[in-house]
Amino acid sequence: MDTTQVRHRLGRFGVWIAPMTLARTPVTVQREQFARIEGLGYGSLWTGEPPPSSPAGGREIFAQLAVMLAATRRLVAGAGVANITVRDPVAAHGGAATLAEAYPGRLVLGLGGHTGEHTGGRPLSALCAYLDAMDRAAARDDELAGARYPRVLAALGPRAHRLAGERAHGAHPFMQPVEHTEAARRALGPDGLLIPHQMLVLDPDAARARGRIRALISLGGDGDNPYTANYRRLGYGDADLAGGRSDRLIDALLAWGEDEAVAARLRAHLAAGADHVLLHPLTGDLPSAVDQLERLAPRLTSAG
Repeated sequence: MDTTQVRHRLGRFGVWIAPMTLARTPVTVQREQFARIEGLGYGSLWTGEPPPSSPAGGREIFAQLAVMLAATRRLVAGAGVANITVRDPVAAHGGAATLAEAYPGRLVLGLGGHTGEHTGGRPLSALCAYLDAMDRAAARDDELAGARYPRVLAALGPRAHRLAGERAHGAHPFMQPVEHTEAARRALGPDGLLIPHQMLVLDPDAARARGRIRALISLGGDGDNPYTANYRRLGYGDADLAGGRSDRLIDALLAWGEDEAVAARLRAHLAAGADHVLLHPLTGDLPSAVDQLERLAPRLTSAG
C-alpha cells in the first residue's frame, strides 16, 4: 500500500478519544459528535482498546470503528491500538479487511498490547508471531483479497521502531514527548508513517492542567515498564519518575495552557517528523472534548 496516499488522506491532524470515554457515551451521542469532528476538518478519528484485565471493560474496537465510519463520510478511523491479547490474529484480519472493503481508504489498523504476562516478557516476539499469522490469513483469504488496509505498530524503543518499519507501514507512539517523535523519525527513516498521540488540556492554570494527567496515568518506577524505560532512554531520571512525577516530565507529555500554546506543541510534532498528530483532549465527556477540538481547529488549519 502506498504510504503517500495514506498521508494525503490523513492530513496533518486527527483525534484520539479514550475508549473509556466512548464506553460511557451512548452511540446516538457518539454519532453526533463524530460528525462534529469531521466538520471541523480533522482527518482521522482514533480510539484504543483496554487489556482484557481492565476492570472498566469497554467497547469492542472493530465494532467501535464501524460506528465511527458509519457516522462520517470521509474521516479515516484508526485503531490506536487493537490489543493483540484480545483476539485471534485471523479474527483481527477478518475484522479489518471487512471494514476496509466497506469503507475503502478509511481504515488504519494499529496493533500492540500488554503482552509480557502472556509471552514470558517477550512482547516484540509475540507481536511478530501475530503479524505472521495475520499475513498468512490475508494470503489465503480469497474473498477479501482486495481489501487492503495500512498497519501501524505501537512502538516506543528502537527495536520496536525497526519492526514497525519492516513489518508495518509505520508507528503510532502513545503518550510521548516531542523529542521521542524526532527519535522515532530517525529510526523509521523517511518512508514510514509516524502518527504520535498528544494529550492536551486548554487551561492556563498549571496545577489544574497537570492534575488532569496525574489523575489519569501511572508512570511507575519499574524499569520493566516500557513507558518508564523509554522515558529513561529520553533522559528522564528517578527524580522525574518518582512520587507524583516531576513537572518536567508532565509538561513534556501534556500540552496545556492557552489555545495557541497548545497548538504550538502540536505543530512541534510535525516539525520533529510526524506525518499526522492525534489530539487527545483530557475532558470528562465526549461533547466537552469536541468543544476543545473546535477551539483549536482554526489554529491548526495553516499547518495543513
